[in-house]
Amino acid sequence: MIHVDRLSRTFVVHEKAPGLAASLRSLVLRKKVEKRAVREVSFHVGEGEIVGLVGANGAGKTTLVKMLAGIVHPTSGDARVLGHQPWKRANELRRQIALVMGQKASLWWDLPAADSFLLLREIYQIPEADYRRRLDYLSGALEVRDELGVQLRRLSLGERMKMELIATLLHAPKVVFLDEPTIGLDLTAQRTIREFLLQYRADHKPAMILTSHYMEDIEELCERILLIQEGRLVYDGPLEEVVTTYAPFKTLTAHFHVGAEASSLPSAEELPGEVLDLDACHVRLQVPRGEVSRSAQELLQRFPVADISIEEAEVGSVIEQIFRDGQLRDEPQREPAP
Repeated sequence: MIHVDRLSRTFVVHEKAPGLAASLRSLVLRKKVEKRAVREVSFHVGEGEIVGLVGANGAGKTTLVKMLAGIVHPTSGDARVLGHQPWKRANELRRQIALVMGQKASLWWDLPAADSFLLLREIYQIPEADYRRRLDYLSGALEVRDELGVQLRRLSLGERMKMELIATLLHAPKVVFLDEPTIGLDLTAQRTIREFLLQYRADHKPAMILTSHYMEDIEELCERILLIQEGRLVYDGPLEEVVTTYAPFKTLTAHFHVGAEASSLPSAEELPGEVLDLDACHVRLQVPRGEVSRSAQELLQRFPVADISIEEAEVGSVIEQIFRDGQLRDEPQREPAP
């Protein structure tokens, strides 16, 4: 449903030193600097996929999404969304795609959302029966039926975001771009929107691309991620593989029985792993993935362990560390799956 082939975008910006003299000079001689926001990116997204687009601020995520939504023209390369070049803005394509930008409102501030939805029904020429059925489904799933008649400015941020989602999905798009849909929302609103998106994907199977700085969004919604670094696609694959490859350890925590004799408790040298924390109550170890079962069994057999838990590395921390340390291997970009 989405095919991207060596897509690039370069912006030309003007730089000027501070001061009046520099301002006067810039009137006749402007210094131009090229900024390569997206560099030869290629990937495919199929029906029913929610693909996470992950990268640091300024990595090129939003520029890439805007090109695929038809807002920004590429400098080079090609893309097809439902068989169309999106920047040609064919009406047939625009009726089948949607874009949600968490930092930009699309509904009318002084009107109730219900009035805005009626206007969208006319714009997209949605049959009356389909419109009523979809509005009832979306407003019920997002728990905002009672707020449809309330002026938008009087709603909370979370309620406004839910109305934005309804407006985006009223025409039943086949491709949905979600750019920071939960930004600024409280934890309850974030969770509601994530649960809704998973249910909507199951019911309607659109192709979705999601950008978010909240790693909970990526972890809960996306099985596959695209890692963008300085405009380049440096990884395209399962989220789980990133953790397995770049976080080769798990954390094992064992709590000892209350009142256990001091002589029965372990010393740091006796423990099967790197000791992160150790006292009379518990021990935390960093253990290689392949040795977790053996280490847990050894703790249970040798020491007075009352409870034991195994924790996976936190995905957000892993990805931040990858970008911070440049851990990604310098490999050619893998061929996207058809």
